[in-house]
Amino acid sequence: MIPKECKRLAEVDFPIAVVSRHAAREKKIFGYHPQMLNQWWARRPLASCRAMLLGLLLPDPCDPHCPPGFKERAASILLETPGWNSPRLNEQVRSDLGLRQALLKFIGESANWDVANNRNYISVARELVSAAHSGETPLVVDPFAGGGSIPLEALRLGCEAFASDLNPVACLILKVMLEDIPRHGPMLAEELRRAGGEIKKQAEKELAEFYPKDPDGALPIAYLWARTVRCESPNCGAEIPLVRSFWLCKKERRKRALRYEVHHRGTENGEFPHVVFEIFEPKTEQEVPAGTVTRANATCLCCGTVLPPERVRAQLAAQRGGADVIYEPSPSGRGQGEDIPRRIGGARMLAVVTLKPGEQGRHYRLPAEQDYAAVRKAQNQIKAVLDKWECGGRQGLCPVPDEPLPLVGTLGFRVQRYGMLQWGDLFTARQKVALISALGVIRSGSINAREPLVFACTRLADKNASLVSWDSGRETIGHVFNRQALPIVWDFVESSFSKDSDHVLGNAIDILYGVIENISRVITRKGQVTLSDACNSPLPTDSANIWFTDPPYYDAVPYADLSDFFFVWLKRLLPPEHRFFRDPFDYANRLTPKRCEAVQDETKCDNRQPKDRAWFEDTMARAFAEGCRVLHGDGVGSVVFAHKTTEGWEALISGLIRGGWTITASWPIATERPGRLRARESAALATSVHLVCRPRPEDAPVGDWGAVLRELPKRVGDWMERLQGEGVRGADLVFACIGPALEIFSRYAKVETAEGREVGLPEYLEKVWEVVGRTALEQVLGTAEAKARNGAAGALEEDARLTALFLWTLQSTNGEELNHRDAECAEEDSEDEEETVSNGKSKGFSLVFDVVRRFAQPLGIELTRWEGRIIDTKKGMVRLLPVSERARQLFGRDGREGSVHWFEPDSQDGIQLTLFPEFEGKKPPKVRGRAQKVTLDAKGVEFQAERDATTLDRIHAAMLLQAGGQTGALRELITIEQERGPDFLRLANALSALYPRDSEEKRLLDAMLLAVPR
Repeated sequence: MIPKECKRLAEVDFPIAVVSRHAAREKKIFGYHPQMLNQWWARRPLASCRAMLLGLLLPDPCDPHCPPGFKERAASILLETPGWNSPRLNEQVRSDLGLRQALLKFIGESANWDVANNRNYISVARELVSAAHSGETPLVVDPFAGGGSIPLEALRLGCEAFASDLNPVACLILKVMLEDIPRHGPMLAEELRRAGGEIKKQAEKELAEFYPKDPDGALPIAYLWARTVRCESPNCGAEIPLVRSFWLCKKERRKRALRYEVHHRGTENGEFPHVVFEIFEPKTEQEVPAGTVTRANATCLCCGTVLPPERVRAQLAAQRGGADVIYEPSPSGRGQGEDIPRRIGGARMLAVVTLKPGEQGRHYRLPAEQDYAAVRKAQNQIKAVLDKWECGGRQGLCPVPDEPLPLVGTLGFRVQRYGMLQWGDLFTARQKVALISALGVIRSGSINAREPLVFACTRLADKNASLVSWDSGRETIGHVFNRQALPIVWDFVESSFSKDSDHVLGNAIDILYGVIENISRVITRKGQVTLSDACNSPLPTDSANIWFTDPPYYDAVPYADLSDFFFVWLKRLLPPEHRFFRDPFDYANRLTPKRCEAVQDETKCDNRQPKDRAWFEDTMARAFAEGCRVLHGDGVGSVVFAHKTTEGWEALISGLIRGGWTITASWPIATERPGRLRARESAALATSVHLVCRPRPEDAPVGDWGAVLRELPKRVGDWMERLQGEGVRGADLVFACIGPALEIFSRYAKVETAEGREVGLPEYLEKVWEVVGRTALEQVLGTAEAKARNGAAGALEEDARLTALFLWTLQSTNGEELNHRDAECAEEDSEDEEETVSNGKSKGFSLVFDVVRRFAQPLGIELTRWEGRIIDTKKGMVRLLPVSERARQLFGRDGREGSVHWFEPDSQDGIQLTLFPEFEGKKPPKVRGRAQKVTLDAKGVEFQAERDATTLDRIHAAMLLQAGGQTGALRELITIEQERGPDFLRLANALSALYPRDSEEKRLLDAMLLAVPR
């Protein structure tokens, strides 16, 4: 075994850049990745889990307590690995440092998805683990297992895995992945394919009448629908189809879209005007009509009246969401002598996507009567099913999920406002028929394959609900969970279950087959899965070798509420006695457990205590303490933090320290996409920080506050240099520095000042932020800025330091420029939100207020002083004003108001100094002020700097002169500033390096700097 005193590899070094590259790439892999088994939210990439596990399991060869037997065996294993045996490696592994580097290189390479099932790499990894643990099999425990990335990789490395979660959907995913697949191996995949083929044929046969072929033999594969409301203008009353975009296909050389005509025939007889659609081939974007709905405001195509969100909600609520067609019986004799119901409201079919025999590509046509007839048939079918259940005394579960959706206001849920109050309301009648039929045929499947087959049904639900959109750019059907929420989708797509169509049961079964076959190639050891509370583990004390988990983060993801989307169908598919389908904490609960779930949600209670922030933090502290109890004395733990606010970080870390842990290492790994998950504040990070920790010794000493503060700057400075060399930037670098700083603080039982006062974690973290900020300023502005406070000599003004820190924090880790334009962040994925939005988008770069405050406060920067001058704070976000918004502030409307004045003489041939369109045609008068006037060019344009103008003000003024084409004035201004001192060019060059490369500010700065005399 590895002695307790011996450090693990992950406690001394880690291949951050290589693993980050593989983890980021894995996010784009869709094939037969294990994540395709079933949707789960915020999964960790397998690459980062596999690499971190190896780092936790292997000792550091350079540690004096590292077992000599491991070093000998590890060197031998690496030299015997195909492709690794070379004279250079043979020489390298003779030294402890060389062996460490070789092991780190292997960890980095083994994180590659392409070698996840490569027996050479996996067998080497397992042999290394076995050598490190003297042939014993280490136990890896994950109490928040979720989608199973950590325990799956533990099995891949030959460890024992114990995975638990409070959520039954997560537990079923874990059971299939960690128990069923290893138990049955490739035979399970073959059995699934055999049973799945039979089920597919049976389901297609049962559903054929609801998805008829076209008379010409074309096969419908998707039906495009729009919810509708009525115009409430007194002189209109027309139906408004709620459509975001009228594009059908945006592919080059095959563009298709809808356009419309307004028909008024019959309006004199009391009939409403209506729109008639046609499909056409647009040549330009401008030919395609604009959508009818924006942020829940619906615009009538007939009269232009805008229906406000509250009326849209009210009308859709009366239709229970409006996903089904509403009919009215028609007079006898209509059509072929039959009573054909007339559509009077509800969803309207816009177009049908088809495949034509012998022709390539998708085709589009307008809906026909046969399409609506098939929908009516499905409505009649679902009514008959429900009537039969009612007549049978409501025995068993309702065939259509009648469980309630969460309360209005629940995180991530909007659909209740539109009348969807039960889970069954998210599906059209035909979608319900298809899912009920699929459930029936899956129940008849093989016993071994039945549990994997349930995920074919959940995949169908994810692809075939009224919350699924049509992707006109790729001509594909989306799925419900594009993000961690259930928003309203105005115009939606309905999949076809016709033979050979896309996204049907057969497609889902094929994907499951590939996933099972992929996992079963190398994973043969069976894990253990249980539904349990992380605060009360069933494991005995000192039983785990590795405690590695990715905990929930406050209200970031409402796991239980989201998973109910799948749970309601799983309940109807598996037997009621199934071990995961009863809430052990609340027997009256018909859905997944909510009371004990470690998620902040004030709409719920735990023993009458609201699940607020304090409850969440206390719960996490108890979970961390339970992990400390479970871990063996010489074991190692790791906790993944990906929260995006400083309060979240600090509280969770506080819980970790209160739980009895000490942090020994911290590694940021790029695991997140460069956008946001839900809220604007989450746009800042691209990495997840993996904290390595151990149980704090009972005899831990008391730390000296002065010694801690002396050690902190060097530790942070060295770490920032290391991380920047690995490509970590901006906010990712800030949060990654908290970990190593906590290594100093958490090693002590407590930290005291010389007077005996105990120093709390918040006070220490304030010092950490100060050190990080000063180190960053020293890097970007120079040594004097790191020591600047209250106007210290040689330092730039506060606004320059604030701007530099702001832009430094915005830098991106993953090499892609993060788009922090405020309004664009606010608009992302927000088609369902009803808040009023101004027509003009705010420009500027944005950060969470708390991040800006944490930097500014310890550096003596008063944010209120600069409010309205260089920053603007709204709704918890701080926006750095773009230079264009400072024009009037700096120059004034008439040359009198700003801190930097400009004017021109009254001569007829004077220069019109137009900086931006709002100044067009305006001639400011001559300006007289306290500061000395300076002539800038031969035509008399004058520039004047007030005494309170800062270096940043003058740089922005120069950028505005550049934007206005005032080259003569700009050159003279630069000459004056060079005579004044070096600060102007020093700050200009620093800001040029900090602004995003595609920003207007960087373009202006670079162009201005070209005018500097050489």
